[in-house]
Amino acid sequence: MRVIFMGTPAFAVPSLERVLKDGHQVAAVVTRPDRPAGRGQALAASPVKRAAMRAGVPILQPATLKDPETQAALAALLPDAILVVAFGQILPPALLGLARHGCFNVHASLLPRYRGAAPIAWALIRGEQETGVSVIRMTELVDAGPILLQRAERIREEDTAGTLGERLSCLGAAALAEVLLALERGEARGIPQDEALATSAPKLTAADQRLNWTEAAAALRNRVRGLTPEPGALTAHGGETLRVLEAVVEEKDAGAPPGTLVAVDRRGPVVATGRGRLRLLRVQPEGKRPMDGAAFARGRRLTPGARFG
Repeated sequence: MRVIFMGTPAFAVPSLERVLKDGHQVAAVVTRPDRPAGRGQALAASPVKRAAMRAGVPILQPATLKDPETQAALAALLPDAILVVAFGQILPPALLGLARHGCFNVHASLLPRYRGAAPIAWALIRGEQETGVSVIRMTELVDAGPILLQRAERIREEDTAGTLGERLSCLGAAALAEVLLALERGEARGIPQDEALATSAPKLTAADQRLNWTEAAAALRNRVRGLTPEPGALTAHGGETLRVLEAVVEEKDAGAPPGTLVAVDRRGPVVATGRGRLRLLRVQPEGKRPMDGAAFARGRRLTPGARFG
């Protein structure tokens, strides 16, 4: 099958590699323009662009898909299908009807749950026990098209957005391969989504990153898991921003106002929350490398009564 592949982050790379491995003809890879990154702010290619370069596939990096010249260039490629995996732009109506079979999206949730830009993060933040991937036929309504295939995945207690995302990216690649095979055989059938069950997973904001110590310790830990490794769960200490990378719940009575340091030992600092305590196992102070919580506590000479938040 002749396809156009649209994707940007590492999550999309296994799908691109699987499409190539299965012998489909990738007429072009469309990904975001290079962006400044790192301390030197040099332009950096997206993970999908790097994968496409390794494979020798033509690459397009339009600033927007609304540009008529871009749309004409994509139409000239005569694709049988357009495959979209974490691309980062909404496809305009003119592109939805471009390919013979249509446009298909790999979404990291069991739709109609967690529609939106950050389904993995929100599934963890909200304490879900299961998530998955869905391959849908795209429509003008974002993430609302008919479902062609779903695969579920258990969320593990130790999962972060990073570890869960890695598994879902591989699961999504396999599901996409099945859908392409079904399309070739004329066996792909979509099932409409139940709108009554739809929930949203909007793009994360700066407010979503802040740890609210009045919440329960379990909820705070889930937020840390959902925001790790990026964009990070944040709190404040001593006038600086502290990124919390790993934490565990201690069910003991907090015994102090939320955000108060109640204990420090060789396993790290323990902070009172709205219900229970949260031990900070791994943190990253502003402008510093990640370190374990105990090293942070020693370096700052933390004693009970110190405040976070």
